[in-house]
This record gives sequence, C-alpha cells and structure tokens, in this order.
Amino acid sequence: MHWTRILGIALLVAGLILLVMGYNASESLGEELHREFTGRFTDDTRLYLIGGGVLAVVGLVLTLFGAKR
Repeated sequence: MHWTRILGIALLVAGLILLVMGYNASESLGEELHREFTGRFTDDTRLYLIGGGVLAVVGLVLTLFGAKR
C-alpha cells in the first residue's frame, strides 16, 4: 500500500472523529442555549464540523485516488 493511501485513511478517520465530536458538541445544553439566543453555533463547534468535513473529504480523495503503481 502506498503512503498516500495510508495518509488518506488516517485523514479520513481523523475527519470522521472531528465530525462526531462536532455533532456531539452541537447537541449539548450550552450549545443549544447559545444557538437559541444567537441563531448560530459557537466557534468551537463550527471549527469541529468544518475541519472534520474538510479532513474527511481530503482523506477520501487520497484514499480513492492516491498514487497508482
């Protein structure tokens, strides 16, 4: 297995972990109160969700289309 595919799998796993952490943070009581009064997520939750999504997409692309032998 080429190193780009291994890196892709690692980034995909890290992205999925961040997405789960962001989802769990968005369901907390403090987050729901903040969203109720301001109408948006906190900066931390937003960073978890955006960062996790970007890492997951990059990891998926590297895993599927990594270096071919």
